Amino acid sequence: VYAFDLAGAGIGALGIVGLLFLVFPSTALRFVAALAFAAAAFAAFGMVRHRWLAAGSLGLAAAFVAVSLPPSWVAPEPHMSQYKGLRMALEVPNARVIEERSSPLGLLTVVESPTVPFRYAPGLSLANTQEPPAQLAVFTDGDGIAAITAYGGDPAKVAYLDRTTAALPYRILERPRVLILGAGGGEQVLLALRAGADTVDAVEVNPQMIDLARNRFADFAGGIFSRPNLRLHLAEARAFAATAGERYDLIQMPLLDSFSAAAAGVQSLHENYTYTVEAMRDYLAILGPDGVVAITRWLRVPPRDSLKLFATAIAALEGEGVAEPGRHLALIRSWNTATLLVTKSPFKGEDIAAIRSFAAENFFDISWVPGISASDVNHFNQLDQEYLYQGALALLGPERADFIERYKFAIAPATDNRPYFFDFFRWRALPELLALRTKGGAAMLDWSYLILVTTLVQAAILSAVLILLPLWIRRHALGKALHQLRFGLYFLALGLAFLFIEIAFIQRFVLFLGHPFYAVAVVLAGFLAFAGLGSAVAAWWAATVGRGSAVRGIALAVGVIAVLAATYLLALPSVFERLLAFPDAAKIAIALLLIAPLALFMGMPFPLGLGHVGARSE
Repeated sequence: VYAFDLAGAGIGALGIVGLLFLVFPSTALRFVAALAFAAAAFAAFGMVRHRWLAAGSLGLAAAFVAVSLPPSWVAPEPHMSQYKGLRMALEVPNARVIEERSSPLGLLTVVESPTVPFRYAPGLSLANTQEPPAQLAVFTDGDGIAAITAYGGDPAKVAYLDRTTAALPYRILERPRVLILGAGGGEQVLLALRAGADTVDAVEVNPQMIDLARNRFADFAGGIFSRPNLRLHLAEARAFAATAGERYDLIQMPLLDSFSAAAAGVQSLHENYTYTVEAMRDYLAILGPDGVVAITRWLRVPPRDSLKLFATAIAALEGEGVAEPGRHLALIRSWNTATLLVTKSPFKGEDIAAIRSFAAENFFDISWVPGISASDVNHFNQLDQEYLYQGALALLGPERADFIERYKFAIAPATDNRPYFFDFFRWRALPELLALRTKGGAAMLDWSYLILVTTLVQAAILSAVLILLPLWIRRHALGKALHQLRFGLYFLALGLAFLFIEIAFIQRFVLFLGHPFYAVAVVLAGFLAFAGLGSAVAAWWAATVGRGSAVRGIALAVGVIAVLAATYLLALPSVFERLLAFPDAAKIAIALLLIAPLALFMGMPFPLGLGHVGARSE
């Protein structure tokens, strides 16, 4: 029974991923509810006297739930926060949803606003005088926004893109071979085509976004994704870069999230392998001799993203043997974005002159460029102090470690071992931020941490009430059984160990599988299903290998688990590096095969322990 329970849970963990590609979440919930009735029907068939009547009734109930039950009965209409971008967009008169697509990667909502047109151009200069063409807004889960821009084939109609901070690298490159990591609705593709890019490789992780931009709204977007010099790839950015067989002159990484999501810190606890030191080294490795990596982030004050990115670039350049990383870096900012350039070769004099000219024309502030001085900064979009320039100086100087340690936010470079680029929270800064809450300090909090702590406190209270309190009430009746406490501790330790190994594997497999959702589903499916198989053969293991002793069988199984876990810890990074280029289906199969041996043995200690306790109690 235990084996089938685990196997079913594993199949469900993986099956829900496929189901969410086919139906919306509300419909998926109906299928899940129908499965419960179907399970009851199977149980009734073997237990109830009038088995056919009971099973038939429950089967009909399952069919009704799956097909006919109103969605609102299963999944009431969710309440969307008033601060979400989609909610605010739909407040505009005549704005309406014209398309929705759902997948495990998120709910995409396309909104048209004919009365008050969308104008989405992050980092647009205040010197711009051209009105952008009509746009459709594409919201991911109600917030992260991309734009599909109307394009009739005339590059002059999108000249406004030249006045965004993301256009900076095109001032120092001619007819570049461009790699765009995060194609979205195609804004950066338009910029590359307008700038005369020789070839463009556009990478997008969400197949639904690709379908919207390339097929559903192809006429509206001018068919830009079908241009002969453009190749569109369905892939995760880091995986594509790590396995690319070409060299590029420019790797463009546009904004992939909304400002409100970034400001609220909703991604603080998410693994993100796109902005790690190792990722930056992968990007540098596929650049041509004079190639440039350009990364645009939202500007927040005091800076977090921009300085952490700057520190990450320095660490990556030093890892590549660059003695003077400051000669390979340039950083400019507008009123709401900052764009960092990282070059494989030091900037030339003409490159620096072009950067200065571009910034002056567009009223952008230069925060770092080789040869910069204090008199060059904070001219246009003035801050009370030039945080980015001061931070860049400190990060490039001998006091870097001290500056990172003293800074109010966590800006140490993210690595593949700690891939939390968006984690800026520091507990020691919490009292100061709370004291400043009436002056805007609350907006600087990474709320993910506070929500996590609140959830932990709630869980602890509920555990105390539902578990510890009943035990305390019955303490006299249970007094005689206290000598059996070691058995309880055994199963407690077993559960914690199982959980910790799963968490570690989920974190490791995010990079390999390309998305946290896939990693969670595949790792849970693998561990549960193969642990179920392990529990099924546990008795054979104890009888054969353990020579009839459950305790010996447990000890041997735990020994194998320790050896396999240590082997995986050392070997998985190099294995993943060699297999990143495989298709998603192949990587899922490989992941399951890698998990299988460890999970098989992890499924043995629980049933063997139960058997041992049962034998002792007889």
